[in-house]
This record gives sequence, C-alpha cells and structure tokens, in this order.
Amino acid sequence: MSHSDARTLDPEILREYDIRGITTDNFGPDDVYVIGRAFAAILAGRGGSRCVVGYDGRLSSPELEAALVEGLTKSGIDVVRVGRGPTPMLYYAGATLDVDAALMITGSHNPSEYNGIKMTIGGKSFYGQDIQKLGQVAASGAFVDGDGASRELSVFADYVARVFQDYYGDKELTVAWDPGNGAAGEVIQDLVKRLPGTHHLINADIDGTFPAHHPDPTVEKNLDQLKALVADKNCDLGFGFDGDGDRIGVIDGQGRVLWGDQIMVIAAREVLADEPGATIIADVKASQVFVDEITRLGGKPMIWKTGHSHIKSKMQETGAPLAGEMSAHIFFKHRYYGFDDAVYTAVRLLSVVADGDESLADMYDAMPQMINTPEIRVECSESRKFQIVEEVRARLKSQTGISVNEIDGVRVSTEDGWWLLRASNTQAVLVARCESETEQGLERLKELLRAELIASNVTPPDLG
Repeated sequence: MSHSDARTLDPEILREYDIRGITTDNFGPDDVYVIGRAFAAILAGRGGSRCVVGYDGRLSSPELEAALVEGLTKSGIDVVRVGRGPTPMLYYAGATLDVDAALMITGSHNPSEYNGIKMTIGGKSFYGQDIQKLGQVAASGAFVDGDGASRELSVFADYVARVFQDYYGDKELTVAWDPGNGAAGEVIQDLVKRLPGTHHLINADIDGTFPAHHPDPTVEKNLDQLKALVADKNCDLGFGFDGDGDRIGVIDGQGRVLWGDQIMVIAAREVLADEPGATIIADVKASQVFVDEITRLGGKPMIWKTGHSHIKSKMQETGAPLAGEMSAHIFFKHRYYGFDDAVYTAVRLLSVVADGDESLADMYDAMPQMINTPEIRVECSESRKFQIVEEVRARLKSQTGISVNEIDGVRVSTEDGWWLLRASNTQAVLVARCESETEQGLERLKELLRAELIASNVTPPDLG
C-alpha cells in the first residue's frame, strides 16, 4: 500500500451522482490524480483491473484526463483512452469493450470553469455512498501500487454507426441541430451525413468557452438560436444538446419545446408497439400527462426518484425498456444499452416522425395540455432541506382528500392536480412544482404549497 499521495478532497465536489468542482479551486489535476488512485483501489478491491476513460470539450479536460490516467495506471489499472467526445460515447465504450469500469471527465452542463467525473463500474452507476467512500480512501491514502498500461483507441466511428443503426423511416425531414459547442458536435456532424433528409447545424464546433450560449437545453432561453433556425429553414423539428451530450432539447416545427416527459411519451410509441404492457419510468417531476398517455398506449407508467443513477438502477431492477427524467436524460434499453444518450434519443425520435403520418407538431397538439409551473427552486441550507420535507410529510398525514407519493420528497395529488416538494440532491435548494388542468386549480395548488412552506418557516418564492 502507498500512503504518500493521500489528499483530503473538498467535500463539496463529492456530489450525489458524480464529482464536480471548479478547476482553479477544488478540482485541479492534483485532485483528479488522487481520485484516480482512490477509484483504482476501490476497483481492484472489487476484482477489476481495466477501465476506459474519455473526456469532453472543456478547456481543462485534456489535462485532467491525463492526471486521471496517471492515477489509475500508477495503481496497476490498465486504461483504454477513447479521447474527446460525448459522455454516451464513453458509456458505449464501457458497454462494448472488455473493461470493468468507465470514467468520463466532464463538467456536463455547468459553466466553463467547472469540470467533473462521471463513473460506472460493471455498467452500474458509481454514486452516493460509493463517492463518499472514494473521498475516504483518498484522505487515508490506502492506495494500491502497480504498473498499469494505457493505450489509445478511437470508438468514434463505431459509436456513430451504432447510433445510426436504429434509424428507420421513409419521410425526408428537414432537421435543425444545435450541439451548443459541446462534446457531441463532431458526432452529430458525422451522423447527419448518414441520415436522409436535410440537416442544418449551428454551434457544431467543440469549444469549451461555449461562445454561443450556455449548454443546457432544459433552460428555454438556451434554445432561442435553435428556434430561430427552425423558423428560418422551415424545419420539421430541432434538437439541442447539453455540454456532454447526455441530455436533449427538442422543439417542434412551430418552435414549441417538448419537455422530458413529453419526449418520453413520443419515444414510448415505438417501444410499446414492440413490447406491449412494458414499464416506462419517469422521475417524480413528470406531468400527469406522462402517466395518462403511457397508460393509454398500453404501458405501465412508474414514477421514481429524480437522478440518473436512481433511474438507471430502477431500470435494471424492473427490466423497463425506456425511462427518462424531466431534466431530459432519456434512457433506452429497448434495442440499446440502457444509458442516457441524447444523440441516440434524437435518432429514435426522428424515426418515429419519419415513419408515421403525423408531424412532431401534430403529436404535440394531440397531447393533453396541462398548466404547470416551471421547476421552482427555493434556497435552503443543506442541513435544513431534508428536515423541511419531513415536516411537510408529517403534516400531510392528518389531511384528508389527498394522496401522497413519498418516493422522493412529497408529490401530493388533489382533485385540482398535484404539487411536489423535494430536496435537491445536488444543490442547497428545495425543488417545487405544481400542475393542474385549469388556472384556478393551479392557484389553489400553489396556495397549498405556500402554506406548507410558511408552516416550516420558509419564505415562499414567486410561484409563477
């Protein structure tokens, strides 16, 4: 065992689902080297000896990738380096190469000064207690010494071919694409050469300064350029991507955004035609429309905890062929590997539209339209946020005429619709949302939510 490299990592970077920090502050090459050492010790302890590493388009990523590889190889782990690309390309490498683990240097959709690591062992997310254990190993210096080899291997062509393989449909579509200068840019440039139809790309060059807009397609203003492109080129639909290509933004030909649960409903058409009665999973923030539409399509809707690691674990447990989150991580196990892949999701959605008689706008119009608040974030200390949810849960026990889903915070259904309050796993905030079929119903739900926040001494924010 080696103790010389022990390092106490800033607890703030050890998050629920991944490791993430600021490269000039608490997540530099020295930190990443030690993370490599600690991860290697855990992997070796589980009988693993080989892993694959990739990195995104951030300016700091090549240096951090090199530090990670050094930490892994000095611990006797053999490393396959697949280079720059989206996180799903790295997941694909992990699923198809003879390796025990996969690590991705990525800051996801965070601002450019951030970076991080997403990790899997044996195809399963490395999260929660695993990440806390990694921090303990790093601090103790309980590492394993060895002399691992590293080699470079491009999976780029194989990945693009695999994504394209599941495309079908006869309609020649006109499609807009905005990778947002993120890590999926080169993959998309290559993919559209193979796809039928007409394709218009913007912000396709990988640039870690993100000059065009912030690479988070779940914030509507980041889709403004994509909407303008769809209107200008008269496109049938448009796709936006986050910084590392595992979350998707979708707009129809009229420039309307389809959120995560609506994307799921459209993706589920083909899946349920193939696997009638299958379970389709969405997170606790999903609309009632998701539940009703999946039921109508002959599937079994399941509402589960928010967080890609929770969703992946539940998919494996239930055998669900499709799952997704409001944050637009979409997971296809149907014909694919079960990881969240925005590029693959785009191909599957294109196929549904290219194979049918309806446009994406027609499909949008056919869905029941609910009135809902956006995701409301309420500043709240780490120490207090879970307590508040418990207090609310306790008070709800004495109320009649409601039903409460406690899978992740509280999701309270009344005759007006539902409201949600949960503690964020990644930030010092409470997350709330309300949904109803009517404006009046929505106001009543907001009042119920306000009352619960006030009862726990939280100043209610503007609920929109």
